[in-house]
Amino acid sequence: MDTGKNYEVKDISLAGQGARNMELAELNMGALLEVRKRFSKEKPLSGIRVGLALHVTKETGVLVRTLIAGGADVAITGCNPLSTQDDVAAALAEEGVRVRAYKGETTEDYYRYINNVIDFKPHITIDDGCDLVSEIHKNHAHLVPEIICGCEETTTGIIRLKAMEQAGILKYPMIAVNDNKTKHMVDNYYGTGQSSIDGILRATNLLYAGKTFVACGYGSCGKGVAERAKGLGANVIVTEVDNFRALQAHYDGYRVMKMADAAKIGDVFCTVTGNKHVINIEHMKQMKNGAILANSGHFDNELQLDPLRKAASSVRQVRPFMDEFVIDGKKLFVLGEGRLVNLAAAEGHPSEVMSTSFCGQALACEYGVRNKNKLEARILKLPEELDDQIAGLQLKAMGVEIDEFTQEQKDYLDSWEEGT
Repeated sequence: MDTGKNYEVKDISLAGQGARNMELAELNMGALLEVRKRFSKEKPLSGIRVGLALHVTKETGVLVRTLIAGGADVAITGCNPLSTQDDVAAALAEEGVRVRAYKGETTEDYYRYINNVIDFKPHITIDDGCDLVSEIHKNHAHLVPEIICGCEETTTGIIRLKAMEQAGILKYPMIAVNDNKTKHMVDNYYGTGQSSIDGILRATNLLYAGKTFVACGYGSCGKGVAERAKGLGANVIVTEVDNFRALQAHYDGYRVMKMADAAKIGDVFCTVTGNKHVINIEHMKQMKNGAILANSGHFDNELQLDPLRKAASSVRQVRPFMDEFVIDGKKLFVLGEGRLVNLAAAEGHPSEVMSTSFCGQALACEYGVRNKNKLEARILKLPEELDDQIAGLQLKAMGVEIDEFTQEQKDYLDSWEEGT
């Protein structure tokens, strides 16, 4: 481990490769670079400390550079023990960023790093999964009066925040960046779909064609995973608890059934629900010899792993990020220790996808500062016009032009809105 005054990373000599990877990421993050260009001129975050608990990837590095360009002072750590790209962490350290993260963090280091970000006394928190926010609420509530707002990146974090809000214990405004159309309908669908399939492929070198692939959950992430598995020739089954999503899956051409039934016939399982024990030990006992289990939800508790470990007669790693459990004489394979397979075994979402997501994070920080002391301590959404602006920036970056309303068309729509 290499340490300095403001960093703790696995290998600082990897910084050159991390810088090159961020350079490549920026080629596909034109929308975020447009935000950075404006931030560099206007400095909307001048004097603001931003504490981040995000996946430390090349795309996140581009976000960090954008926030710093806007005048922010930044401290960052990871939000999952297996998702950090060590070369990127080293590159950020070389650039003088406060960064403490490495791939394969112990539980002790994970929370030590989170508390290091908290010791930075951030005015704004950026979270992916809500661990940073939860730790502040549980053990550092004295910092809340100085916190302007928080920004949450993912569905799992929003689920946790909703529980806090309903319990009346949410102490500062949280902007649900995940709820932007340019996030959940792009990042979750296109990003999680492609990167989860990529992670499973890198971990296993599996042929998808002809396999029975079980997508557990049919929200935006599940839709993307199912579509891409289907595109590679898999026979896709969807499991759901929501009537309408199950109906959507059926109309989209997938078999829909209970997990107890899918467990008996699936070859590959991928959970994307944000809930716990979606695949439990009883399901596992029903699975085929050689079944593969992966999770692309934020936490590893979507798979009930502790009872699996106890029931297994042997456990061994057969490939990087692929562990074999022998249970009742058959082999089950768990990928990436049950953690986010797209980041544990692959590189996460493509840069182009993260461009719009991180535009949302950067603009949410600016929105929070502009509305300081005006926002309620509840879950908030960015105004639709900002979401639309992000989509426009991405279209511009891709060289895509669209039509505009004529004045006649505007007047026509206005007349309907006015009831005339």
